[in-house]
Amino acid sequence: MTRDKSHVTYRVPYADTDKMGVVYYANYLVYFERARNQCLIDRGLPYREMEERGFFLPVSEAHVRYRQPAGYDDVLDLYAWVDWTKGARIRMACEIRRDADLLAEGHTVHGVLDSNTWKPVRVPIELRLNPED
Repeated sequence: MTRDKSHVTYRVPYADTDKMGVVYYANYLVYFERARNQCLIDRGLPYREMEERGFFLPVSEAHVRYRQPAGYDDVLDLYAWVDWTKGARIRMACEIRRDADLLAEGHTVHGVLDSNTWKPVRVPIELRLNPED
């Protein structure tokens, strides 16, 4: 599999901003989630199907590096891709851009759990970078 970037366009509503008129810092993790959802769809395994097949993807780590602020009514490009997979873990990389400007970047790391036993299981093949991972 490749590290193709999935893409979502998002216009910032007023509710996403703080008193300073910029996007509240925690909302970037929501933006990562929007892009991650699209990435799973693009790879053929949307969350709904993943859960129907008995997988959960809890977040075990999240990191955001803020570079420039976004504000109300900005049109953002949200990107996500599979950065690596190892056994029962997957790391999703993300970028938030406005035009060519990189506003934030980071990643989330997820465990893959069996939804019945809550025990770790291998990353589904659709999400692996290499079938051997």
